Amino acid sequence: MVVLNVLKIVVCIMFLLCYFHQFVYIVYTVFKKPKTYREAPKDKRYAILISARNEQEVIGLLLDSIARQDYPSELIDVYVCADNCTDSTADVCRKWGATVFERNDTQRIGKGYALEFMMNGIYEKYGEDHYDAYFVIDADNLLAGDFVCRMHDCFCEGNRVVTCYRNSKNFGDNWVSAGCGLWFLHVAKHLNNARTLFGNTATVSGTGFMVHKDIFKRQGGWKHFLLTEDIEFTVDNALAGEKIAYCHAAVVYDEQPTKFTQSWRQRLRWSRGHLQILGRYGGRLIGRAIKEKSFSCYDMLMNVAPAFILTVATFILNVLSLILSLITAPEKALASVMGFFLVCLGGFVMFFLIGVVTCITEWKYIGASTPKKLAVMLTFPIFMMTYTLIAVEALFLPKLQWKPIVHTAKVSIEDMK
Repeated sequence: MVVLNVLKIVVCIMFLLCYFHQFVYIVYTVFKKPKTYREAPKDKRYAILISARNEQEVIGLLLDSIARQDYPSELIDVYVCADNCTDSTADVCRKWGATVFERNDTQRIGKGYALEFMMNGIYEKYGEDHYDAYFVIDADNLLAGDFVCRMHDCFCEGNRVVTCYRNSKNFGDNWVSAGCGLWFLHVAKHLNNARTLFGNTATVSGTGFMVHKDIFKRQGGWKHFLLTEDIEFTVDNALAGEKIAYCHAAVVYDEQPTKFTQSWRQRLRWSRGHLQILGRYGGRLIGRAIKEKSFSCYDMLMNVAPAFILTVATFILNVLSLILSLITAPEKALASVMGFFLVCLGGFVMFFLIGVVTCITEWKYIGASTPKKLAVMLTFPIFMMTYTLIAVEALFLPKLQWKPIVHTAKVSIEDMK
């Protein structure tokens, strides 16, 4: 029991040490304005890449928001990979003038393979230098009217990979969509924003990012196929010394799952993907962080590893402590239960504070009523603490494949205004 108690204290100390810099990030971004970029001449040619699987219900709304961009339309080409679709996604996209690549491959499943398929098709038709950069957008997204322009301004200041402010188009649906949405607002405002302000690399978060053509030329197109291909791309670029910039003024609206089972499956995939990245890139991240004193590599290592491992360790240590006390010293079982309760309370308070700060700083950008904004401050900690069980399942789940999330929120960019 003494050993277990010592280990629990060690885990708590390690957690504080590993994530102290993120608490600094939060405090810093509360008082520091995001970085701005000068307006640049609109002279670059861009391709927008969209991976879609049975998205006929929502993809037309995305294409409409692209058509409304205030960047010259003749310099934007839209490509859609209709990936193993069984609906009318391809037809809808063609009606909007997009170039559609239809892909049917039930063995190589995932967004990464769809992106590879599109890029190979573009390279075959136009070569590697036809576009200055590529945008990666999800089929359920909406783009603010100045999205391309603001990303373009950041790109023209020498940033070869740029990510954006990720908001939600259905934040107010229920506590699940609100929990997901609030977390992405926190990542954008308090993590990626701070990373750019401190001169470190931001992280790509699934959608709403652009990549310089030379990076794809170096990689030979899209070459990241793990369960979390976005974080894999981020880590790979951090190891290559490439810094991802964050553009706060560029806004993408994303649809969040409304069913808890869908959210669980999605976050389980993310957790398992983080383990894959740790296994493939962890050693190199540690090496770069120590040998070259790369804080970006250290930050990326903290992003994919310790929270997951320490969460599982905390859960297992507390369960073992309770079991041992019941077997060897039943009179101490209550103390073990109270210890576990205090750990849970500490996690609740931490996420409660993160939720409160994020709600306050992003209040005017959250698309929900005041009562729902107040309610999410209480439900957000519960939502985030379910990651404990998700992390345990991900650790012991031998295989996990990418599965699509059904998108049904028929919200236009006009509705977001």
